[in-house]
Amino acid sequence: MDLPPSPRDLGQDAYARIREAIRDGTLTPGLRLTETDLAARFGVSRTPVRQAIAKLESEGLLSHEPRRGLTVTRPDHAQVMELYVMREILEGAAARLAAQHATETEIAAMAELIEAEPDSMSAPRTLAEINLRLHGLIYLAARNRYLLRSLEQLSATMALLPSLLMQGNRAEAAHAEHRAILDALRRRDPQAADDAARAHVRAAQRHRLAWLVSTVGVPMAAPGASD
Repeated sequence: MDLPPSPRDLGQDAYARIREAIRDGTLTPGLRLTETDLAARFGVSRTPVRQAIAKLESEGLLSHEPRRGLTVTRPDHAQVMELYVMREILEGAAARLAAQHATETEIAAMAELIEAEPDSMSAPRTLAEINLRLHGLIYLAARNRYLLRSLEQLSATMALLPSLLMQGNRAEAAHAEHRAILDALRRRDPQAADDAARAHVRAAQRHRLAWLVSTVGVPMAAPGASD
């Protein structure tokens, strides 16, 4: 006779489902949430939802806003910049290790994904999926479970930010940057792979910063505002 799921298992399942809904954009940044709404949405009781909320709050994916209550976190300017600093460090390390440990099969799979990018420039969801799979392959090829865990957590938090791949020429630029990373991996050059991955993240950060300035603006008291 099968035993019913334990409260802990139900809480973990609720956590995974809510986290995925944040990652795929179903639950958008700033969206107000309640235990009751989440329980109804995911077909579980409030107890596992409460457990999931506590874990997601500790990870920074959910927050309590004054007068609004529980919401999906909306990263501010400082948080966005901090995320990119960590992303540069972690992705550089992943590429460096992948240059040493990736199998030829893994590198061939990365190349196949990169070659599919130009044909997907007019299909945002397909291009985003390719991007996620490519970066995921690099993370796995690094062969470091602790780095992978850190990257998975960072990726979950980055999911709070809207994709900018289809804005301006970012998709084309990202494709060229991916090719530079692939070239370094093929040459088994750890330093070049690290440099290429870091350059890729810095380019994404510049694009994100331009988007932030155009959509949110800058504080009136920002240094240089009167220049």
